[in-house]
Amino acid sequence: MTAAATTAIELAHHCDALLAVADFTDYCPNGLQVEGNRPIRLLVTGVTASLDLIAAAGSAGADALLVHHGIFWKGDEPCLIGPKGRRVRALITEGMSLLAYHLPLDAHPELGNNRCLAERLGISEARPLADTGAKTSIPIWIGRLPTPCAGSAVATAVAAALGRTPLHIAAHARPVQRIAWCTGAAQGYIEAAAAAGADLYLSGEVSESTVHLARELSIDYLGAGHHATERYGIQALGAMLATQFGLTHRFIDIDNPA
Repeated sequence: MTAAATTAIELAHHCDALLAVADFTDYCPNGLQVEGNRPIRLLVTGVTASLDLIAAAGSAGADALLVHHGIFWKGDEPCLIGPKGRRVRALITEGMSLLAYHLPLDAHPELGNNRCLAERLGISEARPLADTGAKTSIPIWIGRLPTPCAGSAVATAVAAALGRTPLHIAAHARPVQRIAWCTGAAQGYIEAAAAAGADLYLSGEVSESTVHLARELSIDYLGAGHHATERYGIQALGAMLATQFGLTHRFIDIDNPA
């Protein structure tokens, strides 16, 4: 059976409304970043629009590439030269569209990276902490583990779920039950996690100061990888679009240890 087809603009308009893009002040454009020249039947999703992912999507015959981290960011050199120029040229050569959703995808209550990570890790009672109303960042989430356990056991479970060993900063000896998290580069929220009563905070990256703060706040920290923690929202969005528009969907994971 041949997959149905839609246009990149139709797909972008649907995603823009679904993810409430207009509500966010992001540091990148969300939505259609490069418009291809053919209808979309095969949609490939991935985390970052790297040249390797674009090449892999092209080899798979993708009509559109849907990612969390696109090509264009505020403050970047606007000229299409160097790596940015090569990425755009590869997309145009393939005739492939590129759609990217950053903070709006992180924040979505059902398809977002934080919701999807909670499901992946089996966290119950998952909810975002009170939102300040500002849409320039996303709130951290908090929930409970089904059974209290040592921080080292949480690290082992996260490694099994994500396929990579997280950096574990052990800061106390009490069992971990209340856990807070925010995917990507959100290590700066560790003080908010501690204030919310979390026994452990998980994010994607770690800074030098994170280690000291974890110890001084008596909260375990897991640096589980920016890429590793943000693989699931884009897959959920792609799967939903495939069902809704009758598309073929494929996720391609380009390994990134960061």
